[in-house]
Amino acid sequence: MALRHAVLAALLDGELSGYQLAKAFDVGVANFWYAQPQQLYAELTRLEKEGLVAGREVVQESRPTKRLFQVTDAGLAELETFTAASAKPAVVRDDLLVKVQAAERVDTDALVAQLTERAQVARAKVDLFGTLLRRLRGDRTEEDFLRHGDRIGPYLTCLRGVAFERENHDWCVRTVAILEERRQAHVRH
Repeated sequence: MALRHAVLAALLDGELSGYQLAKAFDVGVANFWYAQPQQLYAELTRLEKEGLVAGREVVQESRPTKRLFQVTDAGLAELETFTAASAKPAVVRDDLLVKVQAAERVDTDALVAQLTERAQVARAKVDLFGTLLRRLRGDRTEEDFLRHGDRIGPYLTCLRGVAFERENHDWCVRTVAILEERRQAHVRH
C-alpha cells in the first residue's frame, strides 16, 4: 500500500485541510498506516497534480488562508483499483523484537524498561481507540452500527487497532514477567 491510498481513504468522509488530515492520521489511521505531517502535505500536492483530489482555498478572517481537499471521481477509481488488487501479507519490523531476540546475551534492565513503556503506550492506544469507537457509533450498539451504520470502514480498522494494541500490551507484560522470573532464578543459583 502506498501513502496515497491511505490519504484517499482518509478523505472519504469529506473535505479536510492538511492539518485536519494529519489529526485524522494521528487518531484513526495511525493504527494501520503512519505518516509524518510533512509526508501528508507532500502527498496531497502529488494527488492534486494527478487529479485524484481537488483542493480549494478558504479565506479566513484572522487566520491564514487554508486549503481543503476532497477525493475526486478519479481518486475513487484509484481506490477501487487498489481495493481490487491482492493485498500483500503484513511484515513486522520492530526494533524491540530484535532486542528481545537477544535477551539471553544482554542486560535485561533496559529491555524490561522498554517493554514496560511499550505496554503503557499500547494500553493508552487501546483507551484512545475505545473512545474513537464510541464516538463513531454514537448511541448505537456495536452490532446495530455494524449492520446499519453509514460508514463502517473506519470503525472496522479501529477494531483492528484495538486488537493489535491489546496483543502488544499483553505480549509486553508477559515478556517482562518471563524476563523478571528468569533473572530471579539466575540470582538464586
